[in-house]
Amino acid sequence: MKQIVLTGGGTAGHVTPNIALLPALREAGFEISYIGSYEGMEKKLITDLGIPYTGVATGKFRRYMDPRNFTDPFRVWKGYREAKAYLRKNRPDIVFSKGGFVSVPVVRAAASLKIPCVIHESDFTPGLANKLCIPVATKVCCNFPETLEMLPAKKAVLTGSPVRQELLSGNAEAGLELCGFTKEKPVLMVIGGSQGASAVNQAVRDALPALLTQFQIVHLCGKDKMDNLLLTKPGYKQFEYVTTELKDLFAMADLVISRAGANAICELLTLQKPNILIPLPGRNSRGDQVLNAQSYKSQGFSEVIDQDDLTTSVLVDAVRHLYEHRQEYIDTMAKSKQTDAIAKIMEIIREIAP
Repeated sequence: MKQIVLTGGGTAGHVTPNIALLPALREAGFEISYIGSYEGMEKKLITDLGIPYTGVATGKFRRYMDPRNFTDPFRVWKGYREAKAYLRKNRPDIVFSKGGFVSVPVVRAAASLKIPCVIHESDFTPGLANKLCIPVATKVCCNFPETLEMLPAKKAVLTGSPVRQELLSGNAEAGLELCGFTKEKPVLMVIGGSQGASAVNQAVRDALPALLTQFQIVHLCGKDKMDNLLLTKPGYKQFEYVTTELKDLFAMADLVISRAGANAICELLTLQKPNILIPLPGRNSRGDQVLNAQSYKSQGFSEVIDQDDLTTSVLVDAVRHLYEHRQEYIDTMAKSKQTDAIAKIMEIIREIAP
């Protein structure tokens, strides 16, 4: 039986695409194991699925001055030695990396042992961890056509990002029942990310009087971000977060308002949900949500509102415009070549580890 080691961690975005690949890898007959950080969030996500998990030391690579910049290289070196010992003992046929700082010692250790590595970059521009892995990778999968120009031509492949297949099996009726909604009005779904997006939450709540005349709204607002004064508001349903119910809420939704994280927007594209993206501003991040959103707008998949321009009137006008032209967005998304990521990545894996 062929063996594959998956790696990636630090945020859910570096883990969930790996999880999305698991059914296809099992079907292809791969024995799967995972290397992550000692106690990162990826550990629970992966061990809960029954995947053998090994933790290694890791350190963050920072572009700014920080005392840990002097100690973390030693942690990375330790992680490299730990990963190399594991890989030497188990000799997998291939390593697949979703990025994050834990991936650097793993990919580098695999390359030193001549184990082929496929890495995936979800964002518009490669993150620092992936930049350190690209020189030794066999193939580099990416999410945006524009990203191809930033990668070595012989290694780069446009695949899109793997999306959990269960999201495609939602039941709209179950979603309506969960929210107490009817079929009389279209449904607007608002997603602020796992931590919630306070600016988006507030803008949506300020716009409720106007939006609720035309739409029912389900709002995934993030932990501790519920508004208790709106718990009984007709046509408006809040959740801090959902798990298995997400597929039914997606199936129910006619439109979506979302941040522009790479995995989130790939789900919208795969599900062909007309959407408005409100990217996290560049001052609060390395700016890739802004670039992700601009790419999706230029491809005709999304409308985009800059957070600094977010007012009640701007939001309401954008939602109404999107709903009026929703079929145009659906038709454009249906033509995308970025929605069959699992099949494309599996083809690469099979080619490298036949």
